[in-house]
Amino acid sequence: MDGVKPGIIVQLDPDKTENKMFSSCLMIVTKMKDWGVQGYVQALGKNGEPGGQAYYRAKFGTFFPVQNNCAPWVLDGGDNVQEENHTDSKREL
Repeated sequence: MDGVKPGIIVQLDPDKTENKMFSSCLMIVTKMKDWGVQGYVQALGKNGEPGGQAYYRAKFGTFFPVQNNCAPWVLDGGDNVQEENHTDSKREL
């Protein structure tokens, strides 16, 4: 749990995220739990209106904190995921 607390942004692991609709999403942590974290992903709106929040529960080992403004994974515009080599940003929790 090093550095993870409510308000922190984490990225969900594209391979380990159980609900694949959330793979690689950046999530704002709202609560710490014994098994991991709970947080939300901001959803897109429509017709010029803001969207709502999609809440998700992530187990330890399925997310990494975003540190130094660097995401652990970057999508290439398709289905390919490029792992960024940020030594400080990708620590298993």
